[in-house]
Amino acid sequence: MKAFKILSAMAMASLCFTSPAQADTYPSQAIRLVVPYAAGGTSDTIARLLSDRMASALKVPVVVENRAGAGGNIGTEQVARAKPDGYTMLMGVVATHGINASLYKNIGYDPVKDFEPVTLIASTPSVVLVHPSVPANSVQELIDYAKKNPGKLNVGSSGNGSSHHLAGELFKSMTGVDMMHIPYKGTAAAQVDLIAGEIQVLIDTLPGAMPHLKSGKVRALAVTSPERDPALPDLPTVAEAGVPGYEVGSWYGLLFPAGTPKDIVQRMNSVVVEIVNTPEIKQRLIDNGATPVANTPEEFAAHIKSELKKWAEVIRTAGAAVD
Repeated sequence: MKAFKILSAMAMASLCFTSPAQADTYPSQAIRLVVPYAAGGTSDTIARLLSDRMASALKVPVVVENRAGAGGNIGTEQVARAKPDGYTMLMGVVATHGINASLYKNIGYDPVKDFEPVTLIASTPSVVLVHPSVPANSVQELIDYAKKNPGKLNVGSSGNGSSHHLAGELFKSMTGVDMMHIPYKGTAAAQVDLIAGEIQVLIDTLPGAMPHLKSGKVRALAVTSPERDPALPDLPTVAEAGVPGYEVGSWYGLLFPAGTPKDIVQRMNSVVVEIVNTPEIKQRLIDNGATPVANTPEEFAAHIKSELKKWAEVIRTAGAAVD
């Protein structure tokens, strides 16, 4: 009996000793960073911008995986159901954690209960883009042309239920124009068809649109933020350009599945916040039209709850629905 008590005490002491040691060894294998959209979009670009720096800081590979479909719901649900051990992460966006819960009947996950927020990385305005063939150099001219030619213009999006889709629906609702929605499997595919003239209008994130604006392949009419963007100071906001009250923005943040140990969440938060605050990464985000954020898990969690409430009202008012 005495020997049993000694062995039990030794076992308990061993557990107490190894638990912190195990925490200290995280991570010990590759980390999977799931982007719930196709390659080439802004969420993918930001994920790949961070992944190399994360790998260097954590001393393990950080592998970006694209799991597109259902407006981001497929990849997001996969992460929600993943083992909460710190080796699967999600690049969450405004659609997956703000819009989709009100736009779809069943998204397959709870944006609050099924995740542990790590940090908000950046926020971005969107920009109203048109193909050069469209005879409009301002938002008001676009509205006038669309009203004179109902159904003639195609407005693309990165997929049903995406922030691009909702931005277009809100624009149509607030201006009374009739444009045909054309969903794509990702932003990159929509951009290709905009450049080719297969669609005529696209409300895209500013970082994603910037290379094409610089090349002159598409034309920007306005940004969707409440204020002008420093990257394009001469470009008016949609509200300034004739649609008072119009405001749409995007954001990008990292999340673990619910149940991931708090010490792992805090470790990842410290690493990513430090990366985002480096002068090089900050400048690269700013140059591409994004505003660096890098906040605490608690602040990101509060932001998600606020966005869910905001977009529920926007969707109700706009009458938007998945095609």
